[in-house]
Amino acid sequence: MKTTNDDGNSQKIRLDKWLWAARFYKTRSLSSEAIDKGHVRLNGLPVKPSRDVKPGDTLELRIGPDTRTVAVRAVSGVRGPASVAALLYEETAASLQQRAEAAERRRLAPEPAHSQPMGRPTKRDRRQIEDLRGTAPRGEWNDRWSASLDDPD
Repeated sequence: MKTTNDDGNSQKIRLDKWLWAARFYKTRSLSSEAIDKGHVRLNGLPVKPSRDVKPGDTLELRIGPDTRTVAVRAVSGVRGPASVAALLYEETAASLQQRAEAAERRRLAPEPAHSQPMGRPTKRDRRQIEDLRGTAPRGEWNDRWSASLDDPD
């Protein structure tokens, strides 16, 4: 149920629609899905997509690795430009600081792909591994394989 003030502006709107209008999610279905998964909390409580949001409410959003805490400043059911969407909310100072610290930790962390060898080992790499392990000495056939047609029995 929406209430209106004297100039006809809506004071409440569905949470999924507001998240879409505020450009936190690309589509309403994505915002609804995030709410259903528990990634969004309104005033510290888990909610449903149909829950009304109004100015003064506090939202906790988990988007990817980051968690944002925003205060709702205005409501809108229309998705407009990013400059207008930014006026619908205000991120708390603690949230901004946490996101900056997390970004710095990610920046300083080693790249996981660099610790992995690239692709399959080459023939040279395989020979070096076998030498280290002491398996299949070079120059001799492995016991499992034989090039001769004669049965040694």
